[in-house]
Amino acid sequence: MSSPRMNPSAVRRPLIRPRLYLGHAISIGPGKIDLLREIQVQGSISAAARALDIPYKRAWQLLDTLSALPLPVVETSIGGRSGGGARLTAYGAALIAAYDALESRLNAAAETELATLQRLVEADPRELAAQFTEHRS
Repeated sequence: MSSPRMNPSAVRRPLIRPRLYLGHAISIGPGKIDLLREIQVQGSISAAARALDIPYKRAWQLLDTLSALPLPVVETSIGGRSGGGARLTAYGAALIAAYDALESRLNAAAETELATLQRLVEADPRELAAQFTEHRS
């Protein structure tokens, strides 16, 4: 499942977007994955940051935390007459693919629970109040 950046108001059903803690120094979650995906599309860290509506400095901070990984996830080139840029490495693309596969499996495995949560969130408040209000004697 190739998850585009999530716009909460566009989500029609509950969706699990995991955050993984891989050792004490590395975490990978939706924010970093979305940034890598945008860098792949935009070819630029600054353009990716603009597309995600995050500050350029924050994009660099997210990428900096990924420097603890065994290989680089992004290669950058210095600006000049033709401008600089950034491209996802094969390793970075593999991280996105593995994350997407995990996200798909988690969402498929939790289908029943996600449907229950959806019903609870969309239910009529009066029905919920009747169902969940404690009656005291």
